[in-house]
Amino acid sequence: MTRARLRCAIYTRKSTEEGLDQAFNSLHAQREACEAYVLSQAGEGWVVHPAVYDDGGVSGGTMERPALKRLLEDVDRGVVDVVVVYKVDRLTRSLADFAKIVERFDARSVSFVSVTQAFNTTNSMGRLTLNVLLSFAQFEREVTGERIRDKIAASKAKGMWMGGNLPLGYDVPTDPVTRALVIHPEEAATVRRLFERYLALGSVHAVKAEFDAEGLVTAVKTYKTGAVRGGVPWSRGNLFRLLRNRVYLGEIVHRGKSYPGAHPAIIDPDTFAAVQKSLDENGSRRRARPLMPEGSPLAGRIFDAEGVPMTTAMAYGKAGRKYRYYVSRPLQVGQGAHLDREIVRRVASGAIEGLVMERLSACGLIPDDAGWAAIRDRVERVTLGRNEVVLRLAASDISPAQLAEARDRLTGDQRLIHGTGREPTLDLIIPGRPVFRGGRTWMASPDGRSLARKTSPDPGLIRGLRKAHQLANQYAISPLTSIDANREGRAVSCPYHRSLAQLAFLAPDIQSAILEGRQPAGLTLESLLDKTLPVAWSDQRARLGFVSDNR
Repeated sequence: MTRARLRCAIYTRKSTEEGLDQAFNSLHAQREACEAYVLSQAGEGWVVHPAVYDDGGVSGGTMERPALKRLLEDVDRGVVDVVVVYKVDRLTRSLADFAKIVERFDARSVSFVSVTQAFNTTNSMGRLTLNVLLSFAQFEREVTGERIRDKIAASKAKGMWMGGNLPLGYDVPTDPVTRALVIHPEEAATVRRLFERYLALGSVHAVKAEFDAEGLVTAVKTYKTGAVRGGVPWSRGNLFRLLRNRVYLGEIVHRGKSYPGAHPAIIDPDTFAAVQKSLDENGSRRRARPLMPEGSPLAGRIFDAEGVPMTTAMAYGKAGRKYRYYVSRPLQVGQGAHLDREIVRRVASGAIEGLVMERLSACGLIPDDAGWAAIRDRVERVTLGRNEVVLRLAASDISPAQLAEARDRLTGDQRLIHGTGREPTLDLIIPGRPVFRGGRTWMASPDGRSLARKTSPDPGLIRGLRKAHQLANQYAISPLTSIDANREGRAVSCPYHRSLAQLAFLAPDIQSAILEGRQPAGLTLESLLDKTLPVAWSDQRARLGFVSDNR
């Protein structure tokens, strides 16, 4: 009877790159031993799988290995029956990772064999032996790691440089005994100038501006891999880190502690201390700024669509200009990556406050000259829904006549409905949602059209409109010219210009609004080019949000 043919994939690994350039290295030796073992099992139908799975210079403590990934993919595809390794720790040194790998093997009924340890995972005894050996392999790896960390800590305590990114101003150590950094004269001069200019200007921002004006860039470094880094303008973060680096005092830092270094200092102690004092004082002034802006009238009363409170936040721009926002709590604590992006969780304070004031005044529920004290007495809650903004209003002092007048003054799809609760309330429902983009906020309808009508001329949009007319005249394009005709005829060949040319055939009133700055807020050249504009002018008005201007 013919035995089943078992395809044996051989996996080899070496933790370091040392010796891999030799004609016969550790990977070759492992593979040769595995091939001999598979040959010895030829009577059982074993044959070597032709694919090569070699990971050279990769630790067994990680699953991020190219050859291992290819092996597991082939296992999942069912093209491998047996996985053969020289020793179990060649596959992995982590017990947790091994459990995941064996689970994938079991899902495809794939056996695992270690040549030098003479067992496989097809029986319970083999599994027990394997887990014991792997536990010792993981223990050995952890102990080795502890020894390395202790050696690095002891060496740094003696002032030795133990590797990592070289600080600006120094070259790699040349003495293998002291492992002392060597001063790089040109870079050291840059470091000294940085400290001097900071003391003179008193601000990292000013130093960066001066360096940028002079065209100064970071040092260019070439690594062993051939990668080249640097040669770019200085960032404020880089400058801050350099000014705080105690290496320039002739010290070595390890886990928050400083030790006298074997290398010479670049900055004298008095200069370094003066810079640290200035940095600390500047940091204290920044922290002394109010964390919460004054005059946020909706604070404590504004919520997102999930009912999460939105708290006030503030940012500082150029010349100390303040920008106020209402932001959902999850965004402020860094949890935004896992949230539903369709929900509005950040809105400029001025935009939502202006909307509340304008809509309440428009329907007569507050006097035209009402201040925020009166508005806060009226507004109990503001909810930024997915496709509507809901203002919950206290209604105990609203007479039936006032309510009837307010309903008559509502526009569009706005509506007033009685709220639920112990005290009489009204919900003013405003269709749309705040859209925050490019530093601006506007109200958009559920289908994405802007509901705002007040804006200003957009130079980019106007330039695009003018270019569109130039293209239409130059190539004699008509609004009915098809894309195929454009490709085959004498029309525009550039895809971007083809998209731009269609703006020449916007409705005249739309073009006039763009030139006069009356386009809907949020209508930009980029958003126009993303749309396929209909030929009919009425359809264009509806698509771009000009409907309300032409009723």
